Amino acid sequence: MKIFLDTADVDEISVVARWGILDGVTTNPTLFSKVGGSYDDVLKQICELTPGPVSAEVVAADAAGMVREGKHFATLAPNIVVKIPMSEPGLEAMSRLRSEGIKTNCTLIFSANQGLLAAKAGASLLSPFVGRLDDINEDGMNVVRELVTIVETHDLKTEVLAASIRSPRHMTEAALAGSHVATVPLAVLRRMIEHPLTEAGIASFRRDWDAVQSKDRPQA
Repeated sequence: MKIFLDTADVDEISVVARWGILDGVTTNPTLFSKVGGSYDDVLKQICELTPGPVSAEVVAADAAGMVREGKHFATLAPNIVVKIPMSEPGLEAMSRLRSEGIKTNCTLIFSANQGLLAAKAGASLLSPFVGRLDDINEDGMNVVRELVTIVETHDLKTEVLAASIRSPRHMTEAALAGSHVATVPLAVLRRMIEHPLTEAGIASFRRDWDAVQSKDRPQA
């Protein structure tokens, strides 16, 4: 499963890129609002940090506006993927951009049917929002499982991207569900690294090493 970082913070992306696990980045207007500046400039910086897909989200409500914004984003870097919300205008925009060779990420998917339509319209990535479905007492991961089955059964030329990931357990479940990608905040990635037994083991090994070294030192 590919791992994308869900952020517009260049410093966070730089950190994860050094770990050797970064496959791409997803951004949205809310994440961008936390860093400010020029969205174009931030996107260009992000695209320099990873050769993987970088999702840039449109804000227009009509298909023509979405296409216009999408075409602009596509000029910024070759690895830009245009992020478009699930809607009637969104489906039209994805279809039109596909005809021009521009990849899209359909966002705000909350059902397998929405994902199926987005795939048919030409979306390169399908982004079901797991955490937000869990918030309303639905099984968000079930949408991921259903979409993976649909994509594989019908050999659709798209990938399922599990989004709205809230915990390390979500990441495990997404991987087990066969999700092609999961996008995750840095805080969740760091929690995936941590385990109390790992930390205890490191401390124990260090104590034992230090004890041996002190015995081997010549006495003054």
